[in-house]
Amino acid sequence: MKKRGTRLNWLMAVGLVLVLFVAGCSGGGGGNNGGGDAAKTPTGNEGNAGTNQAESAEPQLYELGKESLDFTFYGNYDWYTMPKWGADETTAWVKDNKKVNITEIPNGGNTVQKLNTMIASGDLPDVIWGERGADVERLREAGLLVPLDDYIDKYPNLKQWLDPKAMNMLRSSDGKLYQFPNWYTNRPNGNAGWVVNKKIYAELGSPKLETTEDLYAYLKQVKEKYPDVVPMETDLASEGHGLDQIYSAFKEDNLSFTRYFAVPSGDTMTSIYKDEAYRESVVYAAKLFREKLITQDAMTQTRDQVQEKLMNGKVAVYASSNPTLYAMQAHAALSQKDPDAGYFMVWPIHKEGLDKNKIYPGTYNMLGWNAAVITTSAKNPEAIFAFLDWWTGPEGMRLQMWGVEGEFWQGLEADGVTPKFTENYTKNKEKLADYQAKMDPVMWVGNTVYVDDIKGKFEATLPENERNWSTYWQYEITWKTQGDATEFINLNPLPDTEEGITFQSAKDIWQKARAQALYAKSDEEALAILDKAHDDTMSIGFQKLLDYYSKRWHENLEIIQGN
Repeated sequence: MKKRGTRLNWLMAVGLVLVLFVAGCSGGGGGNNGGGDAAKTPTGNEGNAGTNQAESAEPQLYELGKESLDFTFYGNYDWYTMPKWGADETTAWVKDNKKVNITEIPNGGNTVQKLNTMIASGDLPDVIWGERGADVERLREAGLLVPLDDYIDKYPNLKQWLDPKAMNMLRSSDGKLYQFPNWYTNRPNGNAGWVVNKKIYAELGSPKLETTEDLYAYLKQVKEKYPDVVPMETDLASEGHGLDQIYSAFKEDNLSFTRYFAVPSGDTMTSIYKDEAYRESVVYAAKLFREKLITQDAMTQTRDQVQEKLMNGKVAVYASSNPTLYAMQAHAALSQKDPDAGYFMVWPIHKEGLDKNKIYPGTYNMLGWNAAVITTSAKNPEAIFAFLDWWTGPEGMRLQMWGVEGEFWQGLEADGVTPKFTENYTKNKEKLADYQAKMDPVMWVGNTVYVDDIKGKFEATLPENERNWSTYWQYEITWKTQGDATEFINLNPLPDTEEGITFQSAKDIWQKARAQALYAKSDEEALAILDKAHDDTMSIGFQKLLDYYSKRWHENLEIIQGN
């Protein structure tokens, strides 16, 4: 799922995703308590003899595994399909040991229509998982969401791992919390960046590959010497992959505002179409495309097609919002057959004259990627929260990242939360990479800090050639080169407001213009497309939406600063 990893992408989304998730893992000997192997919360008044029972009794916790817990799941991304629950060893373990069973509500590839239909009929799934913001507020205002405040203090993990400022930013206008975040963090993280084919690079003499000029020259070499290789793979360009990374190369401190079609200028938000760096990046991308230096099906290809090219070593340069997830698998497969093959990462490409340390091919924020909400259709919302809290805690995250105890880990360290990794962690790197990629679609409430700390601590003890490919490059490059965009989250208006309607129309213009500009036959044509998109967007009242963005942005700043 992309943090997508799964972390699968920073996209502009208008829908929510209904995520119905039930999981459990006792891993290194955790009990059935909803808090997993985090500090146990007492359920009675042991040790309180002589005090009034009503005063001393702690809140009763829902115990995963004591009884069956069934709920429905809906993913509100057109590309998302939930793997069949219980069909793999991990979710089968959860189903058998925690008695949690999840049933997917298919989205049919048209999430906007599907969600609208479910809201209109009142037949909602128990959990919806997707983008934070406008659609969450639409459901909240309709009284269709369950507030989570009553559960936060009862169950230990979310309260322990989520930064209080981030929790406050998640709260709705009524002051209540409805969203359970995914891959939330309090430190830089992310995977966006540039991946290079190791063998091709060496055969071409390992030339300098730092600036946009270097990249252009290198891609031309690849095209000339390797006619069966894609010089630059963008992944799903229709969703911004590759193109956003090119945009980042032309501007310092660029926080990738393609999701709002707007950029900050001073203390206000302005149209992206007039941003000089964006205009340069569009002209550059169109030139690469015209000269067949970028994959020619960038706007139409599928994720499987991209992965096939990577696995076969038919990609020279790969840029995406989450390239480590897929390049990791390909690197493991290729390097196993040929030690000189595989992939590595380079410091983010930048325009000549810019500070390379201020180039951000991707962003992160304290709230992470998206969020899960529990709807009023749920028969037992507390039980679902207990599961989500357990799934985001140490025991649940161990299960998602390293599987059931026995293969990649055995037992726990003295701290009770760190797994003792087996030799299979390093000997079967390809299998572990494949496992994590397959589990990515069910990583709905990922705990970034726990996972990163565990990986980093263990990987630091290994020689370089035995380290996990993804983790190595996260520490070397990607975590150092992601921009903090926390202040710019949740800017979207409600869909049925004037600003919300404008946003949807602006998005339609944006998607059409982005594709047209890539196919432009000249620099002049590319710029003319942007100018027309700007005029069309402003004619539908975009300035009012820009003013709304600015207002929300400054409200975020006040929360972050504690005002």
